[in-house]
Amino acid sequence: MEPRIEQIDEKYFIGMSIEMSLVENKTFQLFSTFMPRKKEILNYKNHDVFDLIIYPKGYFLKFNPTTNFKKHALVEVPNFDNTPEGMEQFTLPSGKYVVFTIKGHIPNPEIFNYIYSTWLPNSEFNLDDRPHFDILSEKVQQKSPDANQELWIPVSLK
Repeated sequence: MEPRIEQIDEKYFIGMSIEMSLVENKTFQLFSTFMPRKKEILNYKNHDVFDLIIYPKGYFLKFNPTTNFKKHALVEVPNFDNTPEGMEQFTLPSGKYVVFTIKGHIPNPEIFNYIYSTWLPNSEFNLDDRPHFDILSEKVQQKSPDANQELWIPVSLK
């Protein structure tokens, strides 16, 4: 599994969010609320949905599965015009990401162990304190067996 490095510009999103932890996983609740309302966002750039997480500072230094983080279900937009009622605006800052492409639609926990415990410590990068996200293409959303999911991990040079 060879990742690629991407530098992205600031991006704009509209969607919904929820506080949760790994122990109290509310991903299904978040996406089952957001997906039926996605069509209310009239100016989205494409059909991709972003599963974006904001971890608290130090989350990975003292990992605890009960620690809360904020998870977003979002679509990218060119601007915040016509934000539907009950939805949030989110600006993703520019920065460098390492991108892992995973076959299928639900990454195996071993993939995350490899990324954080093996690949990252042996790379020229440090984990950066910016949002992490997955891009859920239409194939992933439809649970197609030939789907690929991209995991975007924020990094900075050591």
